[in-house]
Amino acid sequence: MKVVLVINTLEKGGAERVLSSLGNSLSNRAYEVTIVCLNTAVPGYPITEKVKVISLLDRKNKDTGFQRIRYAALTGIRFSKFLRSAKPDFVISFMTSANLWTGTCCLLLNIPYAVSERTTPDHTLKCFNTLMKRFSYFIYKHSRAIVIPAKGIEDCMKSYPSFNRLNNYKVIRNPIFDFKTVPAGQVHSRNYILGVGRLSVVKGFDLLIMAFNSLRHLNIDLLIVGEGAARQSLCKLISDLNLQGRVILTGAKDNLRSYYEQAEVFVLPSRNEGYPNALIEAMSLGCACVAFDCEFGPSEIIENELNGVLIANQNITMLSQGILKIVNDPVYQHKLKNRARLVRQNNDLEVISSQWEDLILFNS
Repeated sequence: MKVVLVINTLEKGGAERVLSSLGNSLSNRAYEVTIVCLNTAVPGYPITEKVKVISLLDRKNKDTGFQRIRYAALTGIRFSKFLRSAKPDFVISFMTSANLWTGTCCLLLNIPYAVSERTTPDHTLKCFNTLMKRFSYFIYKHSRAIVIPAKGIEDCMKSYPSFNRLNNYKVIRNPIFDFKTVPAGQVHSRNYILGVGRLSVVKGFDLLIMAFNSLRHLNIDLLIVGEGAARQSLCKLISDLNLQGRVILTGAKDNLRSYYEQAEVFVLPSRNEGYPNALIEAMSLGCACVAFDCEFGPSEIIENELNGVLIANQNITMLSQGILKIVNDPVYQHKLKNRARLVRQNNDLEVISSQWEDLILFNS
């Protein structure tokens, strides 16, 4: 059975990691899998040789009005040509722009498809003009399913006119990424609090650094693993608070297993999420976790003070207190760690892949 997965690019990111893992898993289940990228990018995650990867465009030029029209035309022509040639049995797309291209081409060619929103639609669908919202509704209405990783995303979409009439929403959680190897040795010479993610405003590492500033008296450091456009502003904040040597921006790391396993506390300080991969990775490896109760995902993963700690969104004082309680109470920390590992029961890759397979095979 031929399955095509569609996404903007395969560079590092949460949706990209999930799609790469899904492609690998389906290929191991004897599906013929092709990943179609709307634009060229070096894959950020391992992809088995059994999965074919193609790119429709290599967008290097600045997007002027003319270039956008040209790229749109090329995308439609090349994607339609590929689908006619490949004759897939089912197509799955991730992220709004890929969803719209997939729906358009699949409807024209009578190919069944599913779309998937991976983050808050307030930053995508809600920003569209009236015509684009109606077009999106049409595309989503005719998909086999609108797959979302968190129920909160469905509730958000249903707050928009027309989208509340759709009845094809389906929640499929993100799978836990399996780190195959365990790097040897300590990752840091002192005890540390851990944050993981892209260095961007939405990930809230500025809030975490300010919360850590209240904990500077503790014999513990803060490690933030990731890279991104906010590095310079975060470095300035670290300097302004005189936290050099206590807050370390490690850069991006391919294998985070040891970072999670050796951390005293993992913190998710995001202002919003779709469904936080870093949180379920940390929990699966036995980290005591603290997370802002942001939209979306943390409240559907954490049972407060049972398998983790939920903090009112962007409340820096409460975040400091939540971290401090875990650091100062080994019994409480141990309880959170043990319960956190149970996240694997619902987020194991095989469990999640079976849910996607059920969707693919539905009415086939």
